[in-house]
Amino acid sequence: MIKSIKYFNENCIKNFEKLENDFLREPLKMAEYVLSLTEELHNLGLQMIKESLELMDEMLQESLYRKEKWSVESHTRKRLITSLGAVTYNKTLFVSKETGKSEYLLDRILGLEKHERMTEDAEAKMYEEAVQTSYRRGGIEASILSEVSKQTVKNKIHKLEFPENVVIRKDKKVVDYLYIDADEDHVSLQFREKKGDLRVIGENQKNNCLITKLVYVYEGIENESPKSKRHKLIEPYYFCRVCNGKDNDSFWDEIYKYLNDKYDLSKVKKIYLNSDGGSWIKAGMKRLEGITYVLDEYHIEKYLMKLTSHMLDSQSDARDELRYVIRKKTKTEFNELVDILETYLKDDTGMKRMEEARKYITSNWTAAKLRLRHKDGVKGCSAEGHVSHILSSRMSSRPMGWSVKGASKMAQMRAYYVNGGDMLELVRYQKKELPKAAGAEYTILSSLDIIRSEKNRHGQLGKYMERIKNTVPLEIKKKAYFQSHVWSL
Repeated sequence: MIKSIKYFNENCIKNFEKLENDFLREPLKMAEYVLSLTEELHNLGLQMIKESLELMDEMLQESLYRKEKWSVESHTRKRLITSLGAVTYNKTLFVSKETGKSEYLLDRILGLEKHERMTEDAEAKMYEEAVQTSYRRGGIEASILSEVSKQTVKNKIHKLEFPENVVIRKDKKVVDYLYIDADEDHVSLQFREKKGDLRVIGENQKNNCLITKLVYVYEGIENESPKSKRHKLIEPYYFCRVCNGKDNDSFWDEIYKYLNDKYDLSKVKKIYLNSDGGSWIKAGMKRLEGITYVLDEYHIEKYLMKLTSHMLDSQSDARDELRYVIRKKTKTEFNELVDILETYLKDDTGMKRMEEARKYITSNWTAAKLRLRHKDGVKGCSAEGHVSHILSSRMSSRPMGWSVKGASKMAQMRAYYVNGGDMLELVRYQKKELPKAAGAEYTILSSLDIIRSEKNRHGQLGKYMERIKNTVPLEIKKKAYFQSHVWSL
Protein backbone atom coordinates (compact mmCIF):
# COMPACT_ATOMS: atom_id res chain seq x y z
CA MET A 1 0.00 0.00 0.00
CA ILE A 2 2.99 2.30 0.56
CA LYS A 3 3.78 2.38 -3.16
CA SER A 4 0.14 3.08 -3.98
CA ILE A 5 0.09 6.00 -1.56
CA LYS A 6 3.28 7.30 -3.14
CA TYR A 7 1.75 6.89 -6.61
CA PHE A 8 -1.35 8.76 -5.43
CA ASN A 9 0.70 11.64 -3.98
CA GLU A 10 3.07 11.97 -6.93
CA ASN A 11 0.66 11.40 -9.80
CA CYS A 12 -3.02 11.33 -8.92
CA ILE A 13 -3.27 14.52 -6.85
CA LYS A 14 -1.41 16.51 -9.49
CA ASN A 15 -3.62 15.08 -12.25
CA PHE A 16 -6.81 15.68 -10.24
CA GLU A 17 -5.86 19.32 -9.74
CA LYS A 18 -5.14 19.76 -13.43
CA LEU A 19 -8.44 18.14 -14.43
CA GLU A 20 -10.36 20.35 -12.01
CA ASN A 21 -8.62 23.48 -13.35
CA ASP A 22 -9.52 22.46 -16.91
CA PHE A 23 -13.13 21.88 -15.90
CA LEU A 24 -13.41 25.25 -14.13
CA ARG A 25 -12.01 26.91 -17.22
CA GLU A 26 -14.47 25.10 -19.53
CA PRO A 27 -17.56 24.03 -17.51
CA LEU A 28 -19.30 22.75 -20.66
CA LYS A 29 -16.79 19.89 -20.74
CA MET A 30 -18.16 18.10 -17.71
CA ALA A 31 -18.28 14.80 -19.62
CA GLU A 32 -14.54 14.98 -20.32
CA TYR A 33 -13.93 15.82 -16.65
CA VAL A 34 -15.88 12.77 -15.45
CA LEU A 35 -14.27 10.41 -17.97
CA SER A 36 -10.76 11.62 -17.15
CA LEU A 37 -11.36 11.27 -13.41
CA THR A 38 -12.68 7.75 -13.98
CA GLU A 39 -9.56 6.77 -15.91
CA GLU A 40 -7.31 8.11 -13.17
CA LEU A 41 -9.22 6.18 -10.52
CA HIS A 42 -9.01 3.02 -12.61
CA ASN A 43 -5.25 3.40 -12.90
CA LEU A 44 -4.99 3.93 -9.15
CA GLY A 45 -7.06 0.80 -8.55
CA LEU A 46 -4.81 -1.27 -10.83
CA GLN A 47 -1.75 0.06 -9.04
CA MET A 48 -3.24 -1.01 -5.68
CA ILE A 49 -4.07 -4.50 -6.99
CA LYS A 50 -0.54 -4.88 -8.38
CA GLU A 51 1.02 -3.81 -5.09
CA SER A 52 -1.20 -6.16 -3.05
CA LEU A 53 -0.27 -9.15 -5.24
CA GLU A 54 3.43 -8.36 -5.09
CA LEU A 55 3.22 -7.84 -1.30
CA MET A 56 1.74 -11.31 -0.96
CA ASP A 57 4.50 -12.78 -3.11
CA GLU A 58 7.17 -11.01 -1.02
CA MET A 59 5.65 -12.41 2.16
CA LEU A 60 5.84 -15.88 0.63
CA GLN A 61 9.51 -15.34 -0.11
CA GLU A 62 10.19 -14.12 3.44
CA SER A 63 8.13 -16.77 5.23
CA LEU A 64 10.21 -19.01 7.52
CA TYR A 65 7.49 -21.62 7.40
CA ARG A 66 7.62 -21.69 3.59
CA LYS A 67 11.41 -22.00 3.63
CA GLU A 68 11.14 -25.27 5.56
CA LYS A 69 9.26 -26.97 2.71
CA TRP A 70 9.79 -24.92 -0.44
CA SER A 71 12.78 -23.33 -2.20
CA VAL A 72 12.76 -20.38 -4.58
CA GLU A 73 13.32 -21.54 -8.16
CA SER A 74 12.78 -18.45 -10.32
CA HIS A 75 10.89 -15.17 -10.72
CA THR A 76 8.57 -14.16 -13.54
CA ARG A 77 5.94 -11.61 -14.50
CA LYS A 78 2.29 -12.41 -15.03
CA ARG A 79 -0.49 -10.49 -16.78
CA LEU A 80 -3.86 -10.97 -15.14
CA ILE A 81 -7.09 -9.51 -16.56
CA THR A 82 -9.47 -8.13 -13.94
CA SER A 83 -12.80 -6.37 -14.50
CA LEU A 84 -10.93 -3.11 -13.82
CA GLY A 85 -8.20 -3.78 -16.37
CA ALA A 86 -5.02 -5.81 -16.89
CA VAL A 87 -2.51 -6.06 -14.05
CA THR A 88 1.09 -7.13 -14.63
CA TYR A 89 2.91 -8.19 -11.45
CA ASN A 90 5.92 -10.17 -10.29
CA LYS A 91 5.51 -13.65 -8.86
CA THR A 92 7.81 -16.44 -7.73
CA LEU A 93 8.07 -20.08 -8.74
CA PHE A 94 8.82 -22.38 -5.80
CA VAL A 95 9.95 -26.01 -5.77
CA SER A 96 9.00 -28.57 -3.12
CA LYS A 97 11.98 -29.92 -1.16
CA GLU A 98 10.19 -33.25 -0.71
CA THR A 99 8.90 -34.00 -4.21
CA GLY A 100 10.78 -31.63 -6.53
CA LYS A 101 7.47 -30.40 -7.94
CA SER A 102 7.32 -26.72 -8.95
CA GLU A 103 4.40 -24.50 -7.94
CA TYR A 104 3.44 -20.83 -8.14
CA LEU A 105 2.27 -20.74 -4.54
CA LEU A 106 0.66 -17.33 -4.95
CA ASP A 107 -1.56 -18.70 -7.72
CA ARG A 108 -2.63 -21.52 -5.45
CA ILE A 109 -3.50 -19.12 -2.62
CA LEU A 110 -5.46 -16.94 -5.06
CA GLY A 111 -7.32 -19.98 -6.41
CA LEU A 112 -5.94 -19.48 -9.94
CA GLU A 113 -5.63 -22.62 -11.98
CA LYS A 114 -2.63 -23.29 -14.20
CA HIS A 115 -2.45 -20.86 -17.15
CA GLU A 116 -5.47 -18.94 -15.81
CA ARG A 117 -5.38 -15.37 -17.14
CA MET A 118 -8.65 -13.93 -15.84
CA THR A 119 -9.99 -13.17 -12.39
CA GLU A 120 -13.45 -14.36 -11.38
CA ASP A 121 -14.94 -10.86 -11.54
CA ALA A 122 -13.77 -10.37 -15.14
CA GLU A 123 -15.12 -13.78 -16.17
CA ALA A 124 -18.47 -13.03 -14.52
CA LYS A 125 -18.79 -9.72 -16.42
CA MET A 126 -17.85 -11.54 -19.62
CA TYR A 127 -20.67 -14.06 -19.15
CA GLU A 128 -23.11 -11.32 -18.13
CA GLU A 129 -22.62 -9.64 -21.50
CA ALA A 130 -22.16 -12.73 -23.70
CA VAL A 131 -25.46 -14.27 -22.55
CA GLN A 132 -27.28 -11.11 -23.69
CA THR A 133 -25.50 -10.01 -26.86
CA SER A 134 -22.52 -11.82 -28.42
CA TYR A 135 -19.18 -13.47 -27.73
CA ARG A 136 -17.41 -10.39 -29.09
CA ARG A 137 -19.27 -8.01 -26.78
CA GLY A 138 -18.63 -10.36 -23.88
CA GLY A 139 -14.90 -10.10 -24.54
CA ILE A 140 -15.09 -6.31 -24.65
CA GLU A 141 -17.12 -5.97 -21.45
CA ALA A 142 -15.03 -8.43 -19.41
CA SER A 143 -12.64 -5.64 -18.46
CA ILE A 144 -12.94 -1.85 -18.49
CA LEU A 145 -9.41 -1.15 -19.74
CA SER A 146 -8.66 -4.44 -21.52
CA GLU A 147 -10.32 -6.85 -23.94
CA VAL A 148 -10.69 -10.63 -24.30
CA SER A 149 -10.94 -12.32 -27.70
CA LYS A 150 -14.29 -13.76 -28.77
CA GLN A 151 -12.55 -17.13 -29.24
CA THR A 152 -11.63 -17.10 -25.54
CA VAL A 153 -15.23 -16.29 -24.63
CA LYS A 154 -16.47 -19.17 -26.78
CA ASN A 155 -13.97 -21.61 -25.28
CA LYS A 156 -14.97 -20.60 -21.75
CA ILE A 157 -18.70 -21.00 -22.46
CA HIS A 158 -18.20 -24.39 -24.13
CA LYS A 159 -16.64 -25.69 -20.89
CA LEU A 160 -19.38 -24.41 -18.58
CA GLU A 161 -21.14 -26.76 -16.18
CA PHE A 162 -24.35 -25.61 -14.53
CA PRO A 163 -25.53 -26.24 -10.96
CA GLU A 164 -28.64 -28.28 -10.23
CA ASN A 165 -31.92 -26.47 -9.66
CA VAL A 166 -31.85 -26.37 -5.87
CA VAL A 167 -35.07 -25.55 -4.02
CA ILE A 168 -34.56 -24.51 -0.40
CA ARG A 169 -37.86 -24.59 1.51
CA LYS A 170 -38.76 -25.73 5.01
CA ASP A 171 -42.27 -26.64 3.87
CA LYS A 172 -43.49 -27.42 0.39
CA LYS A 173 -45.70 -24.73 -1.09
CA VAL A 174 -49.42 -25.43 -1.49
CA VAL A 175 -51.19 -24.09 -4.61
CA ASP A 176 -54.40 -25.08 -6.44
CA TYR A 177 -52.98 -25.06 -9.96
CA LEU A 178 -49.60 -25.31 -11.63
CA TYR A 179 -48.80 -24.54 -15.25
CA ILE A 180 -46.10 -25.82 -17.58
CA ASP A 181 -45.61 -24.11 -20.95
CA ALA A 182 -43.37 -25.73 -23.56
CA ASP A 183 -42.18 -24.67 -27.00
CA GLU A 184 -39.06 -24.66 -29.13
CA ASP A 185 -36.79 -22.45 -31.19
CA HIS A 186 -34.93 -23.39 -34.36
CA VAL A 187 -31.33 -22.21 -34.63
CA SER A 188 -28.94 -22.51 -37.55
CA LEU A 189 -25.80 -24.61 -37.33
CA GLN A 190 -22.41 -23.95 -38.89
CA PHE A 191 -21.63 -27.65 -38.44
CA ARG A 192 -22.69 -30.61 -36.30
CA GLU A 193 -19.52 -32.44 -35.29
CA LYS A 194 -16.92 -30.73 -37.50
CA LYS A 195 -16.85 -28.10 -40.23
CA GLY A 196 -18.16 -29.31 -43.59
CA ASP A 197 -20.34 -32.14 -42.24
CA LEU A 198 -23.68 -30.52 -43.14
CA ARG A 199 -25.36 -32.33 -46.04
CA VAL A 200 -28.19 -31.49 -48.42
CA ILE A 201 -31.50 -33.21 -47.67
CA GLY A 202 -34.48 -32.77 -49.98
CA GLU A 203 -35.31 -29.67 -52.03
CA ASN A 204 -31.74 -28.33 -51.76
CA GLN A 205 -31.99 -27.79 -48.00
CA LYS A 206 -29.15 -28.55 -45.57
CA ASN A 207 -29.63 -30.36 -42.28
CA ASN A 208 -28.42 -27.29 -40.42
CA CYS A 209 -31.44 -26.77 -38.14
CA LEU A 210 -31.21 -27.51 -34.43
CA ILE A 211 -34.11 -27.48 -31.98
CA THR A 212 -33.58 -25.68 -28.67
CA LYS A 213 -36.26 -26.51 -26.13
CA LEU A 214 -37.88 -24.19 -23.62
CA VAL A 215 -40.05 -25.28 -20.70
CA TYR A 216 -41.15 -23.02 -17.87
CA VAL A 217 -43.32 -23.63 -14.83
CA TYR A 218 -45.39 -21.08 -12.91
CA GLU A 219 -48.30 -20.74 -10.49
CA GLY A 220 -50.61 -18.54 -12.56
CA ILE A 221 -50.97 -15.07 -14.07
CA GLU A 222 -51.53 -11.70 -12.39
CA ASN A 223 -51.59 -8.02 -13.34
CA GLU A 224 -48.24 -6.22 -13.21
CA SER A 225 -49.94 -3.56 -11.06
CA PRO A 226 -53.53 -3.00 -9.85
CA LYS A 227 -54.45 -0.73 -12.79
CA SER A 228 -52.22 -2.32 -15.41
CA LYS A 229 -53.57 -4.21 -18.41
CA ARG A 230 -50.27 -6.06 -18.73
CA HIS A 231 -49.84 -9.44 -17.09
CA LYS A 232 -46.95 -11.34 -15.58
CA LEU A 233 -46.35 -14.91 -14.52
CA ILE A 234 -46.36 -15.85 -10.84
CA GLU A 235 -43.14 -17.53 -9.64
CA PRO A 236 -41.86 -18.56 -13.11
CA TYR A 237 -38.85 -20.84 -13.46
CA TYR A 238 -37.23 -21.68 -16.80
CA PHE A 239 -35.50 -24.73 -18.28
CA CYS A 240 -33.68 -24.71 -21.65
CA ARG A 241 -31.93 -27.63 -23.34
CA VAL A 242 -30.73 -29.13 -26.58
CA CYS A 243 -31.54 -32.82 -26.09
CA ASN A 244 -33.00 -35.94 -27.68
CA GLY A 245 -33.88 -39.49 -26.69
CA LYS A 246 -32.83 -40.38 -23.15
CA ASP A 247 -31.56 -36.85 -22.61
CA ASN A 248 -35.08 -35.60 -23.31
CA ASP A 249 -36.39 -37.95 -20.61
CA SER A 250 -33.78 -36.63 -18.17
CA PHE A 251 -34.82 -33.09 -19.06
CA TRP A 252 -38.43 -33.76 -18.07
CA ASP A 253 -37.30 -35.66 -14.95
CA GLU A 254 -35.38 -32.53 -13.91
CA ILE A 255 -38.54 -30.45 -14.34
CA TYR A 256 -40.61 -32.88 -12.29
CA LYS A 257 -37.97 -32.93 -9.54
CA TYR A 258 -38.12 -29.13 -9.34
CA LEU A 259 -41.92 -29.23 -9.01
CA ASN A 260 -41.84 -32.02 -6.45
CA ASP A 261 -39.16 -30.25 -4.38
CA LYS A 262 -40.99 -26.92 -4.32
CA TYR A 263 -44.69 -27.87 -4.20
CA ASP A 264 -46.90 -30.31 -2.37
CA LEU A 265 -48.15 -32.02 -5.54
CA SER A 266 -50.67 -34.12 -3.60
CA LYS A 267 -52.67 -30.92 -2.93
CA VAL A 268 -52.54 -29.50 -6.47
CA LYS A 269 -55.91 -29.77 -8.23
CA LYS A 270 -54.50 -29.69 -11.75
CA ILE A 271 -51.15 -29.38 -13.51
CA TYR A 272 -51.73 -28.01 -17.00
CA LEU A 273 -49.22 -28.48 -19.80
CA ASN A 274 -49.72 -25.80 -22.47
CA SER A 275 -48.01 -26.56 -25.80
CA ASP A 276 -48.37 -27.03 -29.54
CA GLY A 277 -48.36 -30.83 -29.17
CA GLY A 278 -44.82 -31.45 -30.40
CA SER A 279 -43.61 -35.05 -30.12
CA TRP A 280 -40.86 -34.24 -27.58
CA ILE A 281 -43.45 -32.47 -25.42
CA LYS A 282 -45.95 -35.32 -25.56
CA ALA A 283 -43.12 -37.71 -24.68
CA GLY A 284 -42.42 -35.55 -21.65
CA MET A 285 -46.03 -35.90 -20.46
CA LYS A 286 -45.33 -39.56 -19.76
CA ARG A 287 -42.57 -38.55 -17.34
CA LEU A 288 -44.87 -36.29 -15.29
CA GLU A 289 -47.63 -37.55 -13.04
CA GLY A 290 -51.12 -36.07 -13.21
CA ILE A 291 -50.60 -33.81 -16.25
CA THR A 292 -53.50 -32.35 -18.26
CA TYR A 293 -52.50 -31.36 -21.80
CA VAL A 294 -53.97 -28.12 -23.20
CA LEU A 295 -53.35 -26.91 -26.75
CA ASP A 296 -52.00 -23.38 -26.85
CA GLU A 297 -54.24 -20.70 -28.33
CA TYR A 298 -51.69 -19.47 -30.86
CA HIS A 299 -51.65 -22.78 -32.73
CA ILE A 300 -55.43 -23.22 -32.57
CA GLU A 301 -55.88 -19.83 -34.22
CA LYS A 302 -53.12 -20.57 -36.72
CA TYR A 303 -54.88 -23.69 -37.97
CA LEU A 304 -58.37 -22.17 -37.83
CA MET A 305 -56.98 -19.49 -40.14
CA LYS A 306 -55.79 -22.19 -42.54
CA LEU A 307 -59.28 -23.69 -42.58
CA THR A 308 -60.99 -20.37 -43.36
CA SER A 309 -58.50 -18.20 -45.28
CA HIS A 310 -60.42 -18.78 -48.55
CA MET A 311 -63.74 -17.63 -47.10
CA LEU A 312 -63.08 -13.92 -47.82
CA ASP A 313 -65.59 -11.71 -45.93
CA SER A 314 -67.01 -14.72 -44.08
CA GLN A 315 -63.71 -15.74 -42.46
CA SER A 316 -64.60 -14.38 -39.03
CA ASP A 317 -68.01 -16.05 -38.95
CA ALA A 318 -66.54 -19.35 -40.11
CA ARG A 319 -63.88 -19.32 -37.39
CA ASP A 320 -66.51 -18.52 -34.75
CA GLU A 321 -68.53 -21.52 -35.91
CA LEU A 322 -65.45 -23.78 -35.81
CA ARG A 323 -64.64 -22.63 -32.26
CA TYR A 324 -68.21 -23.35 -31.19
CA VAL A 325 -68.09 -26.88 -32.65
CA ILE A 326 -64.76 -27.60 -30.96
CA ARG A 327 -66.07 -26.35 -27.59
CA LYS A 328 -69.53 -27.93 -27.61
CA LYS A 329 -69.77 -30.72 -30.18
CA THR A 330 -68.01 -33.83 -31.46
CA LYS A 331 -65.10 -34.57 -33.71
CA THR A 332 -67.51 -35.97 -36.31
CA GLU A 333 -69.46 -32.71 -36.44
CA PHE A 334 -66.18 -30.80 -36.74
CA ASN A 335 -65.18 -32.91 -39.75
CA GLU A 336 -68.59 -32.35 -41.34
CA LEU A 337 -68.17 -28.58 -41.00
CA VAL A 338 -64.67 -28.73 -42.53
CA ASP A 339 -66.10 -30.76 -45.45
CA ILE A 340 -68.59 -27.95 -46.06
CA LEU A 341 -65.84 -25.31 -45.95
CA GLU A 342 -63.83 -27.29 -48.49
CA THR A 343 -66.68 -26.99 -51.01
CA TYR A 344 -66.00 -23.23 -51.15
CA LEU A 345 -62.50 -23.78 -52.50
CA LYS A 346 -62.23 -22.50 -56.08
CA ASP A 347 -59.54 -25.06 -56.93
CA ASP A 348 -57.56 -27.85 -55.28
CA THR A 349 -54.60 -25.65 -54.26
CA GLY A 350 -55.97 -25.12 -50.75
CA MET A 351 -56.96 -28.75 -50.13
CA LYS A 352 -53.56 -29.76 -48.73
CA ARG A 353 -53.57 -26.76 -46.40
CA MET A 354 -57.04 -27.57 -45.06
CA GLU A 355 -56.32 -31.27 -44.58
CA GLU A 356 -53.18 -30.42 -42.61
CA ALA A 357 -55.21 -28.12 -40.35
CA ARG A 358 -58.02 -30.67 -39.95
CA LYS A 359 -55.54 -33.39 -38.95
CA TYR A 360 -53.77 -31.14 -36.44
CA ILE A 361 -56.94 -30.15 -34.60
CA THR A 362 -58.50 -33.64 -34.57
CA SER A 363 -55.27 -35.21 -33.31
CA ASN A 364 -55.26 -32.68 -30.43
CA TRP A 365 -59.06 -32.70 -29.98
CA THR A 366 -59.36 -32.92 -26.19
CA ALA A 367 -56.53 -30.43 -25.67
CA ALA A 368 -58.22 -27.99 -28.07
CA LYS A 369 -61.56 -28.34 -26.23
CA LEU A 370 -59.92 -27.56 -22.88
CA ARG A 371 -58.26 -24.49 -24.30
CA LEU A 372 -61.42 -22.99 -25.80
CA ARG A 373 -63.59 -23.76 -22.77
CA HIS A 374 -61.27 -21.87 -20.37
CA LYS A 375 -62.63 -23.70 -17.31
CA ASP A 376 -61.13 -25.18 -14.13
CA GLY A 377 -58.17 -22.84 -13.94
CA VAL A 378 -57.06 -23.01 -17.58
CA LYS A 379 -54.95 -19.93 -18.40
CA GLY A 380 -53.63 -18.40 -21.59
CA CYS A 381 -50.30 -19.67 -22.93
CA SER A 382 -47.43 -17.24 -23.56
CA ALA A 383 -44.90 -19.76 -24.90
CA GLU A 384 -44.42 -18.03 -28.26
CA GLY A 385 -43.50 -14.74 -26.59
CA HIS A 386 -41.18 -16.44 -24.13
CA VAL A 387 -39.38 -18.35 -26.89
CA SER A 388 -38.82 -15.03 -28.65
CA HIS A 389 -37.58 -13.30 -25.50
CA ILE A 390 -35.46 -16.07 -23.99
CA LEU A 391 -34.10 -18.02 -26.97
CA SER A 392 -34.70 -16.28 -30.31
CA SER A 393 -33.50 -12.83 -29.20
CA ARG A 394 -30.03 -14.25 -28.55
CA MET A 395 -29.80 -17.30 -30.78
CA SER A 396 -31.86 -17.00 -33.97
CA SER A 397 -33.42 -13.56 -34.52
CA ARG A 398 -30.25 -12.34 -36.27
CA PRO A 399 -28.20 -14.25 -38.86
CA MET A 400 -25.75 -16.41 -36.91
CA GLY A 401 -24.47 -19.97 -36.93
CA TRP A 402 -23.85 -22.25 -33.95
CA SER A 403 -22.17 -25.52 -33.12
CA VAL A 404 -24.28 -28.10 -31.28
CA LYS A 405 -22.21 -27.62 -28.12
CA GLY A 406 -22.32 -23.83 -28.35
CA ALA A 407 -26.10 -23.78 -28.83
CA SER A 408 -26.58 -26.24 -25.96
CA LYS A 409 -24.47 -24.22 -23.52
CA MET A 410 -26.03 -20.92 -24.54
CA ALA A 411 -29.56 -22.31 -24.11
CA GLN A 412 -28.71 -23.43 -20.57
CA MET A 413 -27.01 -20.12 -19.93
CA ARG A 414 -30.10 -18.20 -21.02
CA ALA A 415 -32.24 -20.16 -18.56
CA TYR A 416 -29.70 -19.59 -15.79
CA TYR A 417 -29.70 -15.85 -16.58
CA VAL A 418 -33.49 -15.31 -16.70
CA ASN A 419 -33.86 -17.33 -13.49
CA GLY A 420 -31.75 -14.67 -11.78
CA GLY A 421 -28.58 -16.75 -11.58
CA ASP A 422 -25.45 -14.98 -10.28
CA MET A 423 -22.68 -15.11 -12.90
CA LEU A 424 -19.99 -14.85 -10.23
CA GLU A 425 -21.46 -17.92 -8.53
CA LEU A 426 -21.47 -19.69 -11.91
CA VAL A 427 -17.78 -18.91 -12.33
CA ARG A 428 -17.01 -20.25 -8.86
CA TYR A 429 -19.07 -23.36 -9.54
CA GLN A 430 -16.56 -24.29 -12.26
CA LYS A 431 -13.69 -24.29 -9.78
CA LYS A 432 -12.84 -27.82 -8.81
CA GLU A 433 -11.32 -28.09 -5.34
CA LEU A 434 -7.62 -27.69 -5.97
CA PRO A 435 -5.49 -30.54 -4.58
CA LYS A 436 -2.92 -29.60 -2.02
CA ALA A 437 0.57 -29.20 -3.37
CA ALA A 438 2.59 -32.41 -3.05
CA GLY A 439 4.31 -32.65 0.31
CA ALA A 440 2.16 -29.86 1.73
CA GLU A 441 -0.62 -31.57 3.69
CA TYR A 442 -0.68 -29.34 6.78
CA THR A 443 -3.35 -27.95 9.07
CA ILE A 444 -4.83 -24.60 8.05
CA LEU A 445 -4.56 -21.99 10.78
CA SER A 446 -6.21 -18.60 10.66
CA SER A 447 -4.62 -15.48 12.13
CA LEU A 448 -7.14 -15.77 14.98
CA ASP A 449 -5.92 -19.31 15.65
CA ILE A 450 -2.33 -18.05 15.75
CA ILE A 451 -3.15 -15.34 18.32
CA ARG A 452 -5.19 -17.76 20.43
CA SER A 453 -2.34 -20.27 20.36
CA GLU A 454 0.17 -17.65 21.47
CA LYS A 455 -2.15 -16.54 24.25
CA ASN A 456 -2.44 -20.08 25.60
CA ARG A 457 1.26 -20.86 25.18
CA HIS A 458 2.40 -17.84 27.18
CA GLY A 459 0.23 -18.73 30.18
CA GLN A 460 0.20 -15.81 32.66
CA LEU A 461 1.56 -13.48 30.01
CA GLY A 462 -1.49 -14.24 27.89
CA LYS A 463 -3.44 -11.37 29.43
CA TYR A 464 -1.23 -9.01 27.45
CA MET A 465 -2.04 -10.65 24.08
CA GLU A 466 -5.38 -8.90 23.67
CA ARG A 467 -3.70 -5.51 24.16
CA ILE A 468 -1.02 -6.46 21.62
CA LYS A 469 -3.65 -7.57 19.11
CA ASN A 470 -5.43 -4.21 19.35
CA THR A 471 -2.29 -2.09 19.09
CA VAL A 472 -0.31 -4.03 16.49
CA PRO A 473 0.37 -1.94 13.33
CA LEU A 474 -1.77 -2.57 10.27
CA GLU A 475 1.18 -3.93 8.27
CA ILE A 476 1.79 -6.57 10.95
CA LYS A 477 -1.88 -7.50 10.95
CA LYS A 478 -1.82 -8.00 7.20
CA LYS A 479 1.15 -10.33 7.54
CA ALA A 480 -0.66 -12.27 10.25
CA TYR A 481 -3.74 -12.63 8.05
CA PHE A 482 -1.70 -13.81 5.09
CA GLN A 483 0.41 -16.16 7.21
CA SER A 484 -2.63 -18.40 7.74
CA HIS A 485 -2.77 -18.98 3.98
CA VAL A 486 0.96 -19.72 3.88
CA TRP A 487 0.51 -22.32 6.60
CA SER A 488 -2.13 -24.07 4.46
CA LEU A 489 0.41 -24.82 1.71
